[in-house]
Amino acid sequence: YVTIFMIGCTKSKGQVTRRQTPEERELARKEAELTALQGELAQRELELATLEAELRGFEVLYLRIVGSRYATLDDLEARIAEARAALSPQDETTREAARAARKQAEESAHRIQESQDFPAAAEFKPTDDLKRLYREIAKQVHPDLTLDDEERARRHRMMAEANLAFRAGDAERLEQILREWESSPESVKGEGTAAELVRVIRKIAQARERLRVIEVKISQLRESDLYQLKRRVEQAKAEGTDLLTQMATDLDLSLIHI
Repeated sequence: YVTIFMIGCTKSKGQVTRRQTPEERELARKEAELTALQGELAQRELELATLEAELRGFEVLYLRIVGSRYATLDDLEARIAEARAALSPQDETTREAARAARKQAEESAHRIQESQDFPAAAEFKPTDDLKRLYREIAKQVHPDLTLDDEERARRHRMMAEANLAFRAGDAERLEQILREWESSPESVKGEGTAAELVRVIRKIAQARERLRVIEVKISQLRESDLYQLKRRVEQAKAEGTDLLTQMATDLDLSLIHI
């Protein structure tokens, strides 16, 4: 009898199955790792986008209820400072104080004007469908999942559109972005085990770096004065107090006594 050894193959029920090379097995492991990272990255991107949208909505609410009073107060203080400067035209310190007060008043007025460009402020509560669509787009379109600069720029533009649609609660636009991506030629992957293994390893590194950046951004947002004020307002609301209205009332009293 002659024993035939089939290198790199196994025989089962009359069929010959080729064994995976070490590179192919490593590629499969890395692709599984990348898939898990894509899911984690999409979830953290969703959390960051949600936090940013919540803070933006709260900022608009704050500016309309409380900020408008501060803008009025800043304008009055600027007028008072300008009147004092007019009485002492040679006093550079007084004139500088008037200029600084007017600059502050203009900045306050600009912030109030910007807040008027946004829809009526409401608590940001994305639906499950909206979150699902955003996660799916982030998993497929995320800029840190490509190594090509031109392709990265295109993905950045699509993610920027997805962020705007998410904040606006526009599920239809998110679905359209997802369809556009899935039907695009760029969504088709190339071939070649060695080259694909290198690409996947680099994508994993990019995804991990983006996760690190997201963690820093979320941490910074949660340490911001705006987030801390939002937490205070939410806590007061749970206790039956409208803190923003109370702050506005206090400012109205201050304006009366000027």
